[in-house]
Amino acid sequence: MTASVLILLIIGLSILAFLAGRFRAARAQKNGRLKALPKHYGYYTAIWSGLPALILLVAWSALKPVYIHEQIREVLPQSVLTQSNASVDLYMNDILLAIQNNDTRDDPVLIRAVDRYQQLQQESNWILTVLVVLLGLSGIVYAMTNSLLRTQARSHTETVIRVALFICSGVAIVTTIGIVLSVLFESLRFFQSVNFFDFVFGTKWSPQIAIRADQAGSSGAFGAVPLFFGTLLISAIALLIAVPVGLFSAIYLSEYASQRFRATAKPALEILAGIPTVVYGFFAALTVAPFIRDLGQSIGLDVSSESALAAGVVMGVMIIPFVSSLSDDVITAVPQAMRDGSLGLGATRSETIKQVIIPAALPGIVGGVLLAASRAIGETMIVVMAAGLSANLTANPLEAVTTVTVQIVTLLTGDQEFDSPKTLAAFALGLMLFVTTLVLNVFALHIVRKYREQYE
Repeated sequence: MTASVLILLIIGLSILAFLAGRFRAARAQKNGRLKALPKHYGYYTAIWSGLPALILLVAWSALKPVYIHEQIREVLPQSVLTQSNASVDLYMNDILLAIQNNDTRDDPVLIRAVDRYQQLQQESNWILTVLVVLLGLSGIVYAMTNSLLRTQARSHTETVIRVALFICSGVAIVTTIGIVLSVLFESLRFFQSVNFFDFVFGTKWSPQIAIRADQAGSSGAFGAVPLFFGTLLISAIALLIAVPVGLFSAIYLSEYASQRFRATAKPALEILAGIPTVVYGFFAALTVAPFIRDLGQSIGLDVSSESALAAGVVMGVMIIPFVSSLSDDVITAVPQAMRDGSLGLGATRSETIKQVIIPAALPGIVGGVLLAASRAIGETMIVVMAAGLSANLTANPLEAVTTVTVQIVTLLTGDQEFDSPKTLAAFALGLMLFVTTLVLNVFALHIVRKYREQYE
């Protein structure tokens, strides 16, 4: 059986174990007092049934390729084994391709290796299936015994859940650390070839390395200032549109709109968050950018066919739901007593909103704006289709610019060798983008704490 089928089998056996444990406890509850509710005994038996089987499946899936690889080595000729490990791995890939394409090329050694590989796979799958079924049924058998009723089912179940939550938290932390370290190490390799200050303060970005030394830009130019300036320019345009529209929409929906209108308008507004970014990119490239170009030409302005303004406007529309929805939830959560107290002192509704509700909800509003800013900084498709790939250092929103994320995608597209400054520059850009967003988060946290101390 495949891993997905085995997971479904484990889930089914766990459900049966839960029903059996709950039924056994419910019957015993009629005759005496239990130490927990029947459902807790059901959870307890389901854990005993499903968790060991799931652990076995994960361990088996991790160790099976290593075991099969070692067994296949025994049928390989000595001429292959005496070569480097890379050659042996390449031969193993040939075996997998032969199985996938059903083409052994009439090679006796390859045929023998393929047959052995398929035999080991079948034996492994049958053994794993039998063990999973046995472990799953053991939980059901345990549910029928009297020892189940003597356990502290609730405390044991909660302990398992706490351990699972702790493991999930640890995985999240370890994954974050791994991402940061991987980007950091590759960035250090890049800075061994390119000067750090030339990268951070350089104003020319041309990562293409020429073949001949006499060509222009043969050594490449890795000044990241135009990329970050373009990122901030487009993000600023997007926030200038999204923050006022989103915040005013949230204020109207939470303080002025009727419940009937709110129930219709808020879901309609949040639909914008579900539209794929490539659709926004098409809209920006085919509708907004030509409209801005034609409008600029009609009043005598020189507007590029791909401009930061077009990308920023469409991106601003895209992130409106992030600001609106979060701000609406935060404003609605402000206690009604604060509104009543302000109105009771003679303040108007608008004065109450400006002087009481907005300051009290400011931490959540800042969080929503920060989330929208992060979404704008990390956007790629809209910039590719509406703003172009030109790394221009300009503050004119009518010209074409590019962003950090677009260049990262461009540098890593296609077959690349991770030993050249051109490819490693993507990791350096990722590291600088991480540092930039971290600084923005710290700054926003400082603002939140300042106003929270003032109004709490």
